[in-house]
Amino acid sequence: MNPEPEIRRLLDIMPASGRMMSKIINKPPQSTVIDCQFPLPWNRDRPIYINFDLWRLLSKPQRDLLILRTVSFLGNFKWFKLDVYQGAALAGIVGTVVELWQSDPVGIAIAGGLTGLAMTRIWRDNRSSQVELDADETAIRVALRRGYSEGEAARHLLSAIEAVAQIEKRSLDFNELIRCQNLKVISGISAVGVPDSVRKD
Repeated sequence: MNPEPEIRRLLDIMPASGRMMSKIINKPPQSTVIDCQFPLPWNRDRPIYINFDLWRLLSKPQRDLLILRTVSFLGNFKWFKLDVYQGAALAGIVGTVVELWQSDPVGIAIAGGLTGLAMTRIWRDNRSSQVELDADETAIRVALRRGYSEGEAARHLLSAIEAVAQIEKRSLDFNELIRCQNLKVISGISAVGVPDSVRKD
């Protein structure tokens, strides 16, 4: 597969926000079909690495849904939305600076602990199964604007997840199994949803 026309095609189906923050990079040596780094708040660029020798083994709808899902995953992180944990982290940072300035070791320990707890919670929330499921559902919503029906998009993404695991000669991991179950519900294949306790894990 010639990467250049495919990259142009993929950029065309991506939402505008995805085109602005993501860059598709051909990476033949990688053993995975598609890969991206976990998006950290200080990284503005979010590269998507594709091995086009493996990518060509997927059908066009599978490729469409896989790129939309990856872009959605990279765009769904809200490190700085103002909620309880971000507020606690901000208060902890300000408190730590004030206590450092006043040279109060007890205050430094308390403010530093508050910051650490809040940042740990923010990190866990951004690494939960819910983030993965949200990325799938966002990709399906974008696919609706690209001519796919909801059931069709869910089935193509489901088959893409399974096909990628086969191409990479590995079994599905825990998050992929949860995602597959959720996609089966969306596509109408199954009525058994993903429990809330698992979503937040």
